[in-house]
Amino acid sequence: MDEKKIARINELYRKSKAEGLTEAEKKEQQILRREYVDAFKQNLRGQLNNISIKEKDGSITHLGEKYGSKKGN
Repeated sequence: MDEKKIARINELYRKSKAEGLTEAEKKEQQILRREYVDAFKQNLRGQLNNISIKEKDGSITHLGEKYGSKKGN
């Protein structure tokens, strides 16, 4: 997500607290927030997929291979 969209999310938040939003602005805010959350989840999933754990027996478990293909939150 680019900085312009994040700035717009913040701008809409400040406006909602100061004077309120129109219905179109509320819809825009919802769309931008959903896009932000989805991008955040995708980034986090990518980081978690690259984690490997060394087990006590010396084997290595790649979490991305073990859990990465599961669909969830």
